[in-house]
Amino acid sequence: MSKLGNIGARLYRGEVGYDFIGKRKIWYGLSILITIVAIVGLGVRGLNMGIEFSGGAVFTTPKTSVSASEAQHKAEAAAGGHQAMAQKLGDGALRIQISGLDTKQAVPVQEGLAKDLNVPVKDVNTQLVGPSWGEQIANKAWLGLGIFMVLVVLYLAIAFEWRMAVAALVALIHDLTITVGIYALVGFEVTPGTVIGLLTILGYSLYDTVVVFDSLKEASKDITKQTRFTYSEIANRSINGTLVRSINTTVVALLPVAGLLFVGGGVLGAGMLNDISLALFVGLAAGAYSSIFIATPLVADLKDREPEMKALAKRVKAKRAAAAAKGASQEEDAVPAPADAEEGDDGTVVGPRQQPASRNRGRGRPSGKRR
Repeated sequence: MSKLGNIGARLYRGEVGYDFIGKRKIWYGLSILITIVAIVGLGVRGLNMGIEFSGGAVFTTPKTSVSASEAQHKAEAAAGGHQAMAQKLGDGALRIQISGLDTKQAVPVQEGLAKDLNVPVKDVNTQLVGPSWGEQIANKAWLGLGIFMVLVVLYLAIAFEWRMAVAALVALIHDLTITVGIYALVGFEVTPGTVIGLLTILGYSLYDTVVVFDSLKEASKDITKQTRFTYSEIANRSINGTLVRSINTTVVALLPVAGLLFVGGGVLGAGMLNDISLALFVGLAAGAYSSIFIATPLVADLKDREPEMKALAKRVKAKRAAAAAKGASQEEDAVPAPADAEEGDDGTVVGPRQQPASRNRGRGRPSGKRR
């Protein structure tokens, strides 16, 4: 068995573990700090909405030797200051997006681009996108997100309990906020691919959380009939038992996404991959974090407030205190016996001159009778 597999087996059996629940205030504080940074970034910089949402024009040129950065400056100059984004395609052509252009403004921009890039005007393909289409996409995305949240809460409340449903909902909002905030800080363009990525990470985050909740539900069955562990301790054992599985699943999911983001978008220059890969990369990492450090500790906090769990915690504490006191008293009462002492039949320690009578039967002087 591999070293990681051996650690996973020991974590599952409870032989080793880390106190995630006991240090939950640290995780809460860290999440609050990251969320505040994300919200500030969103409020200060805002989202860089693509032309699918803000409206604009897309110009596709034939093969040219002009670089993407040079074409972007020429497009912004031709568009009178409107924000532009240029991308080099695989065949050497250019794809230039300029937001905020209408039909009247697109024609002179098309002519200006053709002149600056030294290509015929008819070879510059123009595609206009109205803001109403982007508004419809955004409204449908919000509607789908709302329906998804409601269904998630209902499912978890029925399959598990309402406390787990609340914790999972908080974890989902946590993941969404962080992902959107990082989008604002990085400045990547928000496209329909971004919306797809956001909806995808919600499903992954929920899956990872449900895995831990299922283990917790099984481990906490008939919990009040025992006095060995509190609910928080069982929750911590459930996290440790599924920790290696969560790490393996997250790493396997992040590797191809990292390839899209850093190799495809960064090295190869396929900028269209950035919008969906960044959402997936940040969301997958945040989802794995929230299922371990946010959702399960929050369930433990809510459960520990119940009268039954409070009574259980008192019984566990009392039993451990009694066991500790008994162990201390046994150590105090233990007096070392003499080296030549023997243990009697009743468990008492006797010396050589205090042998029980039963042990001396048949060992006295001969009676003189001959058999």
